[in-house]
Amino acid sequence: MVILVVGGGGREHAIIKKLKESKKTEKIYALPGNGGIAADAECVPIKATDIDGIVDFAKQNKVDFAVVAPDDPLVLGCVDRLEALGIPCFGPRKNAAIIEGSKVFSKNLMKKYGIPTAASETFSSAEKAIAYLKEAAYPTVIKADGLALGKGVVIAQSFEEAEAAVKEIMCDKVFGASGNEILIEEFLVGPEISVLAFADGKTVVPMVSSMDHKRAKDNDEGLNTGGMGTVAPNPYYTEEVAKECMEKIFLPTMAAMNAEGRPFSGCLYFGLMLTKNGPKVIEYNCRFGDPETQVVLPLLKSDLLEIMLAVSQGRLAEQTVEFKEGAACCVVLASDGYPKKYASGYEITLPNEGENEYVYIAGAKKEDGVLKTSGGRVLGAVKTACCLEKAIEGAYALAEKIHFENAYMRRDIGKRALAAKKQS
Repeated sequence: MVILVVGGGGREHAIIKKLKESKKTEKIYALPGNGGIAADAECVPIKATDIDGIVDFAKQNKVDFAVVAPDDPLVLGCVDRLEALGIPCFGPRKNAAIIEGSKVFSKNLMKKYGIPTAASETFSSAEKAIAYLKEAAYPTVIKADGLALGKGVVIAQSFEEAEAAVKEIMCDKVFGASGNEILIEEFLVGPEISVLAFADGKTVVPMVSSMDHKRAKDNDEGLNTGGMGTVAPNPYYTEEVAKECMEKIFLPTMAAMNAEGRPFSGCLYFGLMLTKNGPKVIEYNCRFGDPETQVVLPLLKSDLLEIMLAVSQGRLAEQTVEFKEGAACCVVLASDGYPKKYASGYEITLPNEGENEYVYIAGAKKEDGVLKTSGGRVLGAVKTACCLEKAIEGAYALAEKIHFENAYMRRDIGKRALAAKKQS
């Protein structure tokens, strides 16, 4: 099969490497891909948001199957357009991708169908939001309604911080139209859990749970980033918690989307918090998470392409989805200064991947045959092993063999997970 993968980050690299393992895979195009993905797929410089360009390319190159990985093209209706050409896709249609495209929509959905989440209020006026914040309890959470590259959430510790966040989002339009409306939510306390799930509109099959590390610096200090590393499985996601999530969150979410005439097909991401009152939804994503994908897919035993085809054909219930025993760890190497200002264009030296080792490239370009940094998060060093301790140790050993000027990584990825395992 000729496969097209839309996107160009570490998540897409992980998806492409896994798709390559399938006997059905003949050729993979990545639009736009990146300098590292070029080793595993043919990269074509068409932006993930250029829906017309993607559709034209798919038509001309006789694509058999498309995987639309990032949020932007999904929310823009890329799947709808490709399906209209007769090209089957993995990913939700536009009317279902709204579950991530609008935080106000997803919050109203949860309220309407009784899905556990943080209490919240919605505002389309900065004045009214600021008046409300004068009486709010702190810390409080402020979220831009639309897509904001994972940066549209502020945890404000005081009224002054909250007021500044509202003005930035709603008045200064730092996220453009995504800030026309905002949510102000209660601050939930507890361990965070990420669960990616295959869904075909009828059946939902959760993947291995994971734990993301969002802050730029060790000990969860510094600015929020797109993710500095992950481990899987998440020790807080016990069988008991998984059962409760299935009954109170996963199945009710699928049913709610169906009731709204928006059946969800693709990968549905559940960002959860395990509070003293049980698991609650912090956010939904309409696609594979990044860098969660980088630890979940290496643990997948089944054929990813077969699963994606089953999802697109509405027969997920008949498909085997198996994961390996053991654990995985991903350590992200970033350009120092990320998520703010950073320099790029530095040559990257990569080791050969050993057994159960994976290097997923996120922000790199090829120049005269040389791989150079071109982004904040440059790559992820991943190791799978029999246990979490060995996976963490292996991921750091692999990361130490990778070199580029101004490389930066957190040194405590998985530390919280190990502590939680010891307590359990």
